[in-house]
Amino acid sequence: MPDTVPSTERIIETNGVKLHTVEAGERGAPVVVLAHGFPELAYSWRHQIPVLAAAGYHVLAPDQRGYGRSSRPDEISAYNIADLSADLIGLLDDVGAERAVFVGHDWGAPVAWSSAQLHPDRVAAVVGLSVPAVPRAQVPPTQAFRKLFGDNFFYMLYFQEPGVADEELGADPAKTMRRMMSSLTGDRAAALRMVRPGPEGFVERLPEPDGLPSWISAEELDHYIAEFSRTGFTGGLNWYRNLDRNWEILANPAAPTISVPALFVAGADDPVLTFMRRERASEVVTGPYREVILEGAGHWLQQEQPERVNEVLLDFLTGLKLS
Repeated sequence: MPDTVPSTERIIETNGVKLHTVEAGERGAPVVVLAHGFPELAYSWRHQIPVLAAAGYHVLAPDQRGYGRSSRPDEISAYNIADLSADLIGLLDDVGAERAVFVGHDWGAPVAWSSAQLHPDRVAAVVGLSVPAVPRAQVPPTQAFRKLFGDNFFYMLYFQEPGVADEELGADPAKTMRRMMSSLTGDRAAALRMVRPGPEGFVERLPEPDGLPSWISAEELDHYIAEFSRTGFTGGLNWYRNLDRNWEILANPAAPTISVPALFVAGADDPVLTFMRRERASEVVTGPYREVILEGAGHWLQQEQPERVNEVLLDFLTGLKLS
């Protein structure tokens, strides 16, 4: 299968923001929207975009709001799940598509899962990478995390205070990106490092790598470093600062469950699986559901094992028989 289908980059105005979007494939073909996570970019899908386009799909991969060359609103509340979902729905409106398959990684996964409930008529199927679909908690997430982790450090709680993590991560973007991309990769011990007591912040809890992991080159890492050196990390951190607001928004979504075909893909060594209970997916996903766990993979799944991820995605998409 060819993997050299060219892509274009353009700004799409949607839901009051401008999203820098990588686009590939023919208009009129079934649409696949790729939603990245933290701290990533549309660039995180560089191995998937040409392959999916070559297989006959119209691919849209935005820098989501707060990231890269897309809009970065100042208000923390502007990063709530309803607006993040509406941003992606606006991409469909721009290309004249009624529905699309939504594929999300890390934070992009909750946006994809939630879109299937907030906009059920626009989502043909949904794929979550690294973060599973889970039922809405009985209490606000920050309250649940404080009970679960007690006085220990937990990065999602550390990210809550505006300015604190922003300053730490932004002080040396090269160090931040190098440590993050080299961690959570085939190493479940990373989960233990993230909840241990201690005075240090987020980045210092990640080990100094001896070198880059094999799945990312120095040039690829430099792309991330350049973008986050320019933008800082506040946009992405503001997503975490809406955890409780999202909980309120999802109390009464348009659809009570996810009834479209759904796929969850994760790395067996992803520490996220230590606190996100994927076995509870059946409580919110009522349509056809499949789970694939990739051995030897950590959190940066579609970059660590791109060929395997592409294979799983194409198998799922083919089975949908999209028109």
